[in-house]
Amino acid sequence: MPIEVVLARFGLGDAPWLDPITAVIIFLIALFVSFLFHKLLMPVAQRITHKTPTDLDNQIIQAFKWPVTIGLLLLGVYLGLVIPLDLAESQRALLDQIARVLGTIIGITLAVGLVSRVVDWYLTNMADRTKFIDDRFHPLLRRVAVAIVYALGFLIVLDVLNINISPLIAGLGLGGLAVALAIQPTLANLFAGTYVMTEGVISTGDYIELEGGIAGYVVEVSWRSTRIRTWGNNLVVIPNARLAATIFTNYQGPTPAVNVYLTCGVSYDSNLAQVEAISREVMRDLLANDPNGVREYGGWFGFESFGDSNVNFWLFVQARDRLASFELQSALIRDVQQRFAEEGIVINYPVRTLQFPDWMTPEDVVRQGPGASVQRPSAGPSPTPRARPTRPPVDLATGGDPDGQDPDGPDIDAPG
Repeated sequence: MPIEVVLARFGLGDAPWLDPITAVIIFLIALFVSFLFHKLLMPVAQRITHKTPTDLDNQIIQAFKWPVTIGLLLLGVYLGLVIPLDLAESQRALLDQIARVLGTIIGITLAVGLVSRVVDWYLTNMADRTKFIDDRFHPLLRRVAVAIVYALGFLIVLDVLNINISPLIAGLGLGGLAVALAIQPTLANLFAGTYVMTEGVISTGDYIELEGGIAGYVVEVSWRSTRIRTWGNNLVVIPNARLAATIFTNYQGPTPAVNVYLTCGVSYDSNLAQVEAISREVMRDLLANDPNGVREYGGWFGFESFGDSNVNFWLFVQARDRLASFELQSALIRDVQQRFAEEGIVINYPVRTLQFPDWMTPEDVVRQGPGASVQRPSAGPSPTPRARPTRPPVDLATGGDPDGQDPDGPDIDAPG
C-alpha cells in the first residue's frame, strides 16, 4: 500500500511538516546504518581477518572503513532530499550531478586508501623476503600510484560535470612530451636511481671503488645521485646515470668479510717444509687470538714460484670486514717476520748475479766508469805507438765488436 494512502487515512497527507520530518527520518536511518557498519560490522570483520594467515585482508577492510561510512551518510542525505521532497526537474538534475561527483570523490578516496594499504603491507611483510624493492623505493611508488589515482579521478569528475576532457588529455600529452624532452637528464638519473635502488647492489655504508679510481663509503643513495665519502673525508656526488653505466667494486658484498692475500719469499737455502709449518702455525695462532680474523674460514698456504732471489709463497686468511683486513694483514706480516727471524729463515734482499767474460774483471768496469765500454787487451805489445785504440770498444753483452766482427781478427791500424 503506498505511503501516501496510509498517511491519508490518518489525516496526515497534506501536513506541511510531513516532508521535512520524513527527510530527517531517512537521514537518521542512514546515520544508524552507518554507525552499525562502523562500530559493529567492521570490528567483526577485522576479528575474522585476524584468524587468516595473511594481514592483507585486514588492510583492505581498513581501507573500506571510512569511505563506506561516509558514503552511507551521503546516501541518506540524498534519499532524504529526493524521496519526500517534490523537487523540480532542474533541481533533481543538479542534485544527481552533485551526488555523482561526491560518489566519485569517495571512490577516489577508497582507491587511494587501497593502494596505500597494499604498499604498506608489502613493505612490512614481503620486502624482506623478495629483496626486490628497497625501502627507499616505496615512498616514490606510493606517490606515483596515488598521483595516478587522483589524476584519473579528476578526469572522471570533469566528465561527470559534462566538461569535455579530450582537449585536456591531448594538451597533457603534448605538454608531457615537451617536459620529458626538457628534463631528459633528470629523468635518466631518476630511472637509473630506480635501477640502483631496486637492484640492491649498493647501500648506505658500503665501501665501493669506481672504474675511474674514485673510492669511498656510500653516504646516501637518492633518486638523482649517489654520494660517497672518500678516504680524504671529501664528498663525491655521482649522477645515477653515470653510476649505472660504470663498473664498480663493492667491498662489502656479497658479504662484509674481506680476504687477505699476502705474498712472501725465503732463501733457496731454507727448509721449505719448516717454512710451511711455521707459516701455518702463525696463521692459526693469529686467527685464534685476533678478533679481526674469521676463524671459521681458516688459513691457507701454498708455494707459488721460484723467484730471482727467493722461493715465493702466499698466505691466505679472511678478515671480518675491510677495515679489519688492514689490521689483520699488518699483524700477519709482523708475526711471520718475527718467527722467521727466530728460526733463522732468511728473506733475501733482491740479488742479481752478473756474468763477465774471462778476460774481464769487475775492477775493469769500475775503473772505466759507468756506461763505458771496456777494451779487450791485445795479445802482445804493439811495435809502434798508436794514437788511438786499434779496435772499436768491445761489447760487454756479446764479447765481440759492436759491428759483429771477430774480436780475434786482424788489427786495423789508425792512419799515420
